[in-house]
Amino acid sequence: MPQAALALTEDRRRSTGESHQALHAFLTDADQPLTIPSARHPEQAQLEAALFLAWCKIGGLSPHPLGIVQVRPAQDQLTLRLLAEPYVIHYWAEYLLPRLNTDCPSDPRDAVSGVPGLRYRREGSSICLYRPGMPARIDLTGFNPRWWERIADRFATNYYDLLQDEPDWTPTERAAYTAAVTSPFEPASLFSPLLRRIRATAGPGPINGTDAWSSIGGFRLETTDGPPCPDLIRLLGDGPTGLGWKVDHKRCTCLCDHTHTDIGCTIDFREPGTGDLVYYSNTKWGRTFDDRRRRTITEMNNTAFS
Repeated sequence: MPQAALALTEDRRRSTGESHQALHAFLTDADQPLTIPSARHPEQAQLEAALFLAWCKIGGLSPHPLGIVQVRPAQDQLTLRLLAEPYVIHYWAEYLLPRLNTDCPSDPRDAVSGVPGLRYRREGSSICLYRPGMPARIDLTGFNPRWWERIADRFATNYYDLLQDEPDWTPTERAAYTAAVTSPFEPASLFSPLLRRIRATAGPGPINGTDAWSSIGGFRLETTDGPPCPDLIRLLGDGPTGLGWKVDHKRCTCLCDHTHTDIGCTIDFREPGTGDLVYYSNTKWGRTFDDRRRRTITEMNNTAFS
């Protein structure tokens, strides 16, 4: 395999988990690295941002951040290959499927748990996530789609007031969606491109967790065992597939920069298009895949359908 062609897909492969073989057909210029497409429609970007912020709560017990093994980005849709573990599918369904919150919150965004307006349908070996009447979809692959259906059916039967059977948006969902879209704290322009590069936040260790949330004066991005800081700066910054984020300040304790170890790294990024600050932290937990975590995963898999 020519090294020049490999180099042209390297950063995209690192950011998405795609293979060179799958990407080679998209190479049209022998001198230009392959880029990562952005969502064409605002609704597609909004759906991606909403799902990303919802499932960031999942945490991580595998090498794959948020259980995402691979991202296949296209302008009109996004395909995510998930880790084929029942507990991962259980958490995704639990955090994403919308249901009414009966606590009567004052903020309309808190009136719906999960992603407002989200519906799913099975298409062959995939689960398609969509919003009725909107040109947006995210396909989930890599696992038995019957797992998702069994888990969702169990939620509906046991204790969840799921909105899946509603053919259209409910008024409560519409109000929550409108509040989120107009909020400065959930910008699709920030979180959709980040999801399309989620593999860039994975470090070389056996367990990776990634989280993101709005913070006073900016946004937070945190990894539990992320990549070396120079790699992340290239992949999210001015690299060929990057977001153009600029480094305002950095406190890096990676061994690639220093001869000593310390706890954590921090980078303050600035998004040049909006001026928003993204405060990144790699907490460097140093987790290992030991027998206790293996037992935990086994137990979660055993109860995923109950």
